[in-house]
Amino acid sequence: MDVMHERVAGLDVHKAMVVACVRRMVGGEANRECKTFNTSTAGLLDLLAWLRESGCSHVAMEATGVYWKPVWNILSDGPFDLIVANAAHIKNVPGRKTDVNDATWIADLVACGLVKASFVPEEEIQDLRDLLRTRKQLTHEQTRHVQRVQKTLEEANIKLDSVISEILGVSGRRMIEAMIAGVRNPFKLAELADKRIKAPRKVLYDALHGRLTDHHRFLLRLHLEQYDAVAKAIAAIDVEVDARVALMDAEVLAGQATF
Repeated sequence: MDVMHERVAGLDVHKAMVVACVRRMVGGEANRECKTFNTSTAGLLDLLAWLRESGCSHVAMEATGVYWKPVWNILSDGPFDLIVANAAHIKNVPGRKTDVNDATWIADLVACGLVKASFVPEEEIQDLRDLLRTRKQLTHEQTRHVQRVQKTLEEANIKLDSVISEILGVSGRRMIEAMIAGVRNPFKLAELADKRIKAPRKVLYDALHGRLTDHHRFLLRLHLEQYDAVAKAIAAIDVEVDARVALMDAEVLAGQATF
């Protein structure tokens, strides 16, 4: 294969260490030197200094989990083109794999121009992505708490979800909080339903006529508190996202954020 870049480096990134291979063309022959650095800030700064001294024009690494991010953040200050590649695109041939072999393989690929760079957004967009991904995870967790409340009610033979579409809506929450407070009479619980609920009172009464024990009330209180805690976290993320987007808008034309 034709060599497109004379001095390059390939990095095999792990949680605790980075194996780096610098590849130089000397007299028509490829000369390789490999070193291992730890992933502390001091270790990555040493890696950056070594890559600078080696005169690398391109440095490539795999996108392995989140381990590549601190490496990227520090090496992006270097005087070379930094490349993050999809691991599936630079998969090595079958055989004995070692960290040194992987770093050497990446260096050989980038020297021949065979590594396609993945898109890496600016740090402020990465932060925004992290916030929204966390929000998505919390939303899923919130849904699981709703399911746990529903399961607890079902165990108590209370069929609230058969007459109310959202058991933690205004009416459903009012009834569940009353159950937690010790109200067992299905007539009193049915009176807490909003007038807009279409279910007949007899159907609502039958759905609320169950066997609610102290154990069920404890679980309902626990799941409701967890649901509220997650809802509070989601609201905090929304505030933070709005603030960051507003800051991005302020840096450019109004209403035209950098993303």
